[in-house]
Amino acid sequence: MLDAFAKVVSQADARGEYISASQLDALSAMVADGNKRMDSVNRITSNASSIVANAARALFAEQPQLIAPGGNAYTNRRMAACLRDMEIILRYITYATFAGDASVLEDRCLNGLRETYLALGTPGASVAVGVQKMKEAAIAIANDPNGVTRGDCTSLMSEISGYFDKAAAAVA
Repeated sequence: MLDAFAKVVSQADARGEYISASQLDALSAMVADGNKRMDSVNRITSNASSIVANAARALFAEQPQLIAPGGNAYTNRRMAACLRDMEIILRYITYATFAGDASVLEDRCLNGLRETYLALGTPGASVAVGVQKMKEAAIAIANDPNGVTRGDCTSLMSEISGYFDKAAAAVA
């Protein structure tokens, strides 16, 4: 896993070039927004249980066949596995947000996840809907301007949204 800084240096080194002015500007902007990034990660982490539970509740209300007898989340064991997977995806999204780089999410969470769900007969489209519901809740919590570092969080919210979209696409 590389953070945004190590990734830029590694890529420049591989090309035998200096770090460009635009890369430095992007890294400077990331440093300037560091407190907002940490505030967002803290908010998502602090509310992880409710984000996962509410997303699952909304998913099962829309797709009740998942919790009906014979459904993929029927029985407490399967429901617990579903909630566990949603929590793991959310946790890796916070890691990616903190690092400013999706590689930890891709390498340690999403790589092979679709194939695992296919092998288990888990409907990837339903998992993707659950991820999108987590996204809505997490963005609402992270983007609340009360009690956090002031400033425009548009690009950070777009980045976080992109991590959720990447996770949803990986399982669909």
